[in-house]
Amino acid sequence: MTSTPRADLGLIGGSGFYEFFEAAERVSVTTPFGDPSDDLVIGEVDGRRVAFIARHGQGHRFPPHRVNYRANLWALRSVGVRQVLAPCAVGSLKPELGPGTIVVPDQVVDRTWGREHTVYAAEGPVVHVGFADPYCPRGRAVALESGKAADKPVADGGTLVVVNGPRFSSKAESAWHQQAGWTIVGMTGMPEASIARELAMCFTTVALVTDHDAGVDGGAAVTHEEVLAVFAKNVDGLKQVLRSALGSMPAAEPDDTATCACRRALDGITLPFELPG
Repeated sequence: MTSTPRADLGLIGGSGFYEFFEAAERVSVTTPFGDPSDDLVIGEVDGRRVAFIARHGQGHRFPPHRVNYRANLWALRSVGVRQVLAPCAVGSLKPELGPGTIVVPDQVVDRTWGREHTVYAAEGPVVHVGFADPYCPRGRAVALESGKAADKPVADGGTLVVVNGPRFSSKAESAWHQQAGWTIVGMTGMPEASIARELAMCFTTVALVTDHDAGVDGGAAVTHEEVLAVFAKNVDGLKQVLRSALGSMPAAEPDDTATCACRRALDGITLPFELPG
């Protein structure tokens, strides 16, 4: 019987990232939460074992509020992934952060609703996981250095506010987000990041600004077509940063001796079931 291929790094993104792999294997994974968005694609990227999943599935068939974030993260962990890079497209809430800028946020605000936000069921021991610092410090440092090495405009830190979508924000909502001091706005960053923490996985968001959000600096409302056009124009630069980051991530540590705080998030907690991988 052929064993399932393993990977220690995970990449969650659009279907355009399949080209990272010169040779790869598609792996179907079953999870307690149903099917992930798509099969995993596992192979080597610059000598590192990487598992990729298309967040929205083939043909972008799942809108942000219908993505099975629990199944996606569970599937990645089940093949050994412990460090995840999660690129996403965002709108900017700051005039100085224009389209094409890459932001590596250090905080998140969750304004989503109706999504499955935890892998732990209501029955059984209560599982409270710390989330004060939502992103992996090691992953963030590598992503920032990779951006600088690629000579791309990269912003260090900031708050990503995640809205439910699939619609864009009203001008009033955008003004509220700006007044709160938040930096960028997107639709897919939560509960992706918090579920990764529940699974004791390192998680780093790398956000590509595609537009200024409605009303920022007097700008007009954005359209879906404009977002796609700007993303297409800048995605090669984002891929360059991500590929470099994958190659520069620290070596994977065994679960029982891992030193990153993300990997120790479940220490001392009684879990209702055993985690995969």
